[in-house]
Amino acid sequence: MSKMNGKMLANTKTRNETGFEKILSDVELCTAYGTQRKKQLKPFLPGQEDALNREYDHTDILCAAIENDPARIEEMIEALWHVKEIGLTLSRSLSQTLSVVELFDIKTFLLRTAEIRDLMEKLTENVPEDYRLLDTGALLDRLDPSGERIDTFYIYDAFSPELSDLRREKRQCEGDLRKVQKQIRSRLEECHGFRMTPKCELLVPKADKTLTELVSGLSELRKADEDYMTVTYTLTPNEEMDKITRRREDLQARIEAVEEAVCRQLTEEVADREKQLRHNCTIIGNLDFGLGKARYAAARQCVRPEIVSEHGILIEEGRNLVVEEILSAKKKSYCPVDVALNPGVTAITGANMGGKTISLKMMGQVALLAQYGLYVPCGKARIGLSNYLHILVGDGQNVQRGLSSFGSEMEELREILDNAVDRSLILIDEIASGTNPTEGLALTKSFIGYFADKPYITVLTTHFDHATVGEHIVNLQVRGLSGADFGRLYREIAHANRRERIEIIAKYTDYRLMQIDRLDQVPREALNIAKMLGVYPEIIDDAKRYLA
Repeated sequence: MSKMNGKMLANTKTRNETGFEKILSDVELCTAYGTQRKKQLKPFLPGQEDALNREYDHTDILCAAIENDPARIEEMIEALWHVKEIGLTLSRSLSQTLSVVELFDIKTFLLRTAEIRDLMEKLTENVPEDYRLLDTGALLDRLDPSGERIDTFYIYDAFSPELSDLRREKRQCEGDLRKVQKQIRSRLEECHGFRMTPKCELLVPKADKTLTELVSGLSELRKADEDYMTVTYTLTPNEEMDKITRRREDLQARIEAVEEAVCRQLTEEVADREKQLRHNCTIIGNLDFGLGKARYAAARQCVRPEIVSEHGILIEEGRNLVVEEILSAKKKSYCPVDVALNPGVTAITGANMGGKTISLKMMGQVALLAQYGLYVPCGKARIGLSNYLHILVGDGQNVQRGLSSFGSEMEELREILDNAVDRSLILIDEIASGTNPTEGLALTKSFIGYFADKPYITVLTTHFDHATVGEHIVNLQVRGLSGADFGRLYREIAHANRRERIEIIAKYTDYRLMQIDRLDQVPREALNIAKMLGVYPEIIDDAKRYLA
């Protein structure tokens, strides 16, 4: 994670709570280089808007290709899947002679990069530098002298005229040896009436005493192997066979020496281009990760955000991708949310079940995705980059340290206060909800007052409506059931079971946010929900009197 003045943009907890890490893990990659590129991902910070926009320009090219030329994109994905990791092989080339297997790995890497380079040039006339592979065709020609361009490699005859002559002479020796062996085999078969295999082997059953006695007296045969039923005999080498065999072994040694010299020469040529090849490894990682981001964005209707210099966040039709995925699995739709955030305090009120926390996480999710160069799950977004981002959500209880949820929350708030800088984005869910209401209200008012005087964008959700009164505080309310058809809602809920009633209420809930100017505009959703879920009328009526 990138740091400024020793501080991280967002800690691991914030990255997890907002769903950023889950989204990043869902970006599908094909190569080890893409995975490494993702691990090295750093956020863009204020002042780096131009660099971030260039990153988005690159992703735009791939998104356009996914839409306009999907077949070629599939070819590229297929090629990427077959790119091998050659980092260790390149390191070895600087000090050791590469094996045939390692040279094969280099050749297949060159084949794939040449294929990807060609595809990229067909996808766009202006390939971005981050996606521009160097031409390594000269090295590929050396490793593929026949120009077949197929995924095989051995020390071809074309590497050395001497090698070709030696191999031809060795094949002649092997042919001469087979000819001599065949003559001996034919003579033995004709004289003794048994049949040998084409490899000049005779299989003698141990139960056949006559054949065993016959064969054991033949000097032309020797025992080669046996099991519990059969003894295997083969030809005894004679002087002529020994002469041919020695010649073949001498030729094989000379062949291996030439092959070693060829491998050494090819290794030197690989080592000479080591930096070029490593550069292409980096480019493959960039392209793989870029394509993964573009495919993820296309599959989830994410858009490129507008990056501005002023600190602020505008989100239209924003969605929390993690929650949307869960709802989609249940065949339910997500209610997009609009919000505009500027330096100062924005307070969100509304009953539980109103989606406040989900929307809060969505804001952090969109901001983080934008600062890490990913498209955002919105209809439209305008983002001014932050220097520090922190979300405080949920029960932070730490039993091992003996901290209550309130104590842990206060400890994390202290962390926020210590690390917040200009252009911070601070998201706090249900501040001071873990203590008694009187002190909770006082602390909430105090924190709001503190943050209102800071150059941060602070968004907090709270049940304490009266704590949000003051200048420079924007009050947002979850619409909830304010526009629901209660007649229809009550009819649906009348005969539903407990689980179904909750799902019905959720179906009628409007999770969008609206700005309110006066506290008397705040709807009392909790009483409506309690009534619909079966709380006795007299309790509801008493609660209304207390509110009055």
